[in-house]
This record gives sequence, structure tokens and C-alpha cells, in this order.
Amino acid sequence: MGGKRGPFSCGLDAAVAVVGGKWKPLILWELHEGARRFGELRRSLSGISEKMLIQQLRELEADGIVHREVHREVPPRVEYSLTETGASLNKALLPLGDWGEEHMDHIRAVRGV
Repeated sequence: MGGKRGPFSCGLDAAVAVVGGKWKPLILWELHEGARRFGELRRSLSGISEKMLIQQLRELEADGIVHREVHREVPPRVEYSLTETGASLNKALLPLGDWGEEHMDHIRAVRGV
């Protein structure tokens, strides 16, 4: 996997640092078709708390994966969208999603869910 570069030991280490956790890949998936408002994201991600969604979006924004745009309206409207880097990351996650679809029954069986 190559030599150590900065805080990461390899490219996979860097990618997992950006997209690791339960919610970030799901947020990326929800944004793949275009900009979404906070409330839309919250409704589409069942089980995520408002606090967690805010935290995850802030981290993705800090990593340059998500763009946050505030529209100066009353009431203010905030939309989230993927940056070019975020879109390329989402594209890289597609094969992982395909793998999950293909093996979902097996995963459910071995986990007893």
C-alpha cells in the first residue's frame, strides 16, 4: 500500500478518515442527485439525530466533500451539495454499494437480522 505520507499510512487510510462512520456514506448517497435542504436530509436518513447530522455535515464540509450554501431569504434556506471532490468520492463508493447489494442476504444471515 505504499509508504507513510503524513498522518495517513495509505490512500485507503485517508479515504476512510473522510468517509468513516455510519452516516457519512449515507449522506453522500442522499446528495448524489443534487442539492438538498437540511430537513430533506434529516427525513431521508431515518434514525439520525439533528445533532449528529449537523456534526457529520460540518466534518464533510471541512474536508471539502460537501458545499453548504446559505440563501439570504426569510426564513433562511440552507442547501447542501457535493463538491467535485465529493462527487468523485461518491463515484468511488458505488462499487462498495453494489457489493453490499449483492451480498446483503448473506450479511443478514450471518448477523441474524
